[in-house]
Amino acid sequence: MPAHGPEKHPTATELDARYSSALNPRPGAADATATDWAEALRQLETAEIFWASTVRADGRLHVTPVIAAWHDGVLYFSTGPDEQKAKNLAHDGHCALTTTTGRNSLTEGLDLVIEGTALPVADPAVLEEVITAYETKYGPHITSSEGTFHGMADAFRTGDVVVFALPPSTAYGFGRDNGVYTHTRWTF
Repeated sequence: MPAHGPEKHPTATELDARYSSALNPRPGAADATATDWAEALRQLETAEIFWASTVRADGRLHVTPVIAAWHDGVLYFSTGPDEQKAKNLAHDGHCALTTTTGRNSLTEGLDLVIEGTALPVADPAVLEEVITAYETKYGPHITSSEGTFHGMADAFRTGDVVVFALPPSTAYGFGRDNGVYTHTRWTF
């Protein structure tokens, strides 16, 4: 399980010019710079839907939407113990969570991919922190009896779902700003 403490920040940030507008001159392309990690964090903290990519035992990919919350430098998500994601992660913890911010358009937004090894969380104190992070982020979707995910906190506490921590090893940001494209890689 990831250690708690001060939030980890990337040890390296780089703009990959091969996939950025710096190689394809357009207005503003000469000024293309790596996306700042603080901006990526703002987007991670507010993005509502993520796509979890895991690997089946036979090597085939499995991709499915999840909700997730960023807390203390770790991205948390959950799944039922009998769902394909849980089976895949029991076999191979490597996974990625991807989110698209903006309007899923060619000219604006920031797509983020967080890669790492997902670890199951069982520590009750950490689960309570994760529950608070989810409730803060998703509000009535979790806290209201009419909410789509009402009961999630109790499912976390009782173990009816498996909560995973995904501390990033590498993250990618694919920015689009009126035709200026950036490809940023953060290494942790």
